[in-house]
Amino acid sequence: MPNSHQVKIAIQDVSFTYSDGTEALRNISFDVYTNEIFVLFGPSRSGKSTLLKLLNRLSDLSEGATIRGGILFNGQDVFDHRVNVATLRRQISMVFAIPTPLPGSIRDNLTYGLRMGGIRSIDVLNERIERSLKQAALWDEVKDRLDKSAFALSGGQQQRLCLARSLAMEPDVIVLDNPTSGLDPLSTETVEESLQELKQRYTIIIVPHSVQQATRIADRAAFLLDGDLIEIGQATDIFVAPQDKRTEDYITGRFG
Repeated sequence: MPNSHQVKIAIQDVSFTYSDGTEALRNISFDVYTNEIFVLFGPSRSGKSTLLKLLNRLSDLSEGATIRGGILFNGQDVFDHRVNVATLRRQISMVFAIPTPLPGSIRDNLTYGLRMGGIRSIDVLNERIERSLKQAALWDEVKDRLDKSAFALSGGQQQRLCLARSLAMEPDVIVLDNPTSGLDPLSTETVEESLQELKQRYTIIIVPHSVQQATRIADRAAFLLDGDLIEIGQATDIFVAPQDKRTEDYITGRFG
């Protein structure tokens, strides 16, 4: 169960407007707790992915955008000028919907970031490779072909490799934007089972593939609609007895 007494990320009255005037988020506030799976769900263009990108400042890539409010990570505002963005992105690691393996071998994919961070010990690198692949439920499938091309893996394996690549960096928070959208049911089940194990060590924030997936994996969930936070609560409450009719309508398929 999540530790309700320890806030990992505090989102405080956050609004985000793109350079063309599109208001993607309006006055969003909620906390994410340590060692929980927190789900953001809602229809397309509700602001979910925009919010994810704010957490580790990938939003910096949106030139001319306007951000108001604050996001505290372990008590420090991520937008503080003293924050090292490269370090922040290692601590809050993001995995996207489309697998993005790097050119090279499976081993290269897992050690590139570590080597860039100054790790040279073969023992340390090998330990990180094995541990991260086991955490991503991929070790048994690739342990005998670590020096083969990452592009030879199936789509589901590539997605788990991208998850393992993030885990190898030992982040504090894992952010997943629709990570199973292109996976078959078996691969999806494998990833979901991995997440339940991973939350014992990491805080996980995820935009799910569907409401059904959200109900399977979430500890807590927040429903976004047109840039507004409509409802937030324990998954056992929000998916069974939502308080807002808009949440209920979306969950039951009346729109979306």
